[in-house]
Amino acid sequence: MTLAVETLQATVQLRLGDDWFTVCGLDTLLPGRGVAALLPDGRQAAVFRDRAGRLYAVDNRDPFTGAAVLSRGLTGTHRGRPFVASPLLKQRFDLITGECLDDETVRVTAYRVRVA
Repeated sequence: MTLAVETLQATVQLRLGDDWFTVCGLDTLLPGRGVAALLPDGRQAAVFRDRAGRLYAVDNRDPFTGAAVLSRGLTGTHRGRPFVASPLLKQRFDLITGECLDDETVRVTAYRVRVA
């Protein structure tokens, strides 16, 4: 029972500069699906929880189209690297580094994530 209560009260936070920013409750994140979070500076982050419970966050803006859609992308792994594929043109972005797996010259911001 204690574990369930702790999980429901747990929050997901992103590292922004020198501070941690709370984006949502852990229970909001469904494994394999993303959510968009509005950051204090007006940007958006795409936050994900994989089926093993690991958390990731990258910029929500697709650099190829400019649309804020990465939170709606499909997640998966390629050669052991977790990624999100843009729902528009299907480019894959590494969820740890933000690197585009299909064009090494392009990347999105990747954020440190923790549960508090």
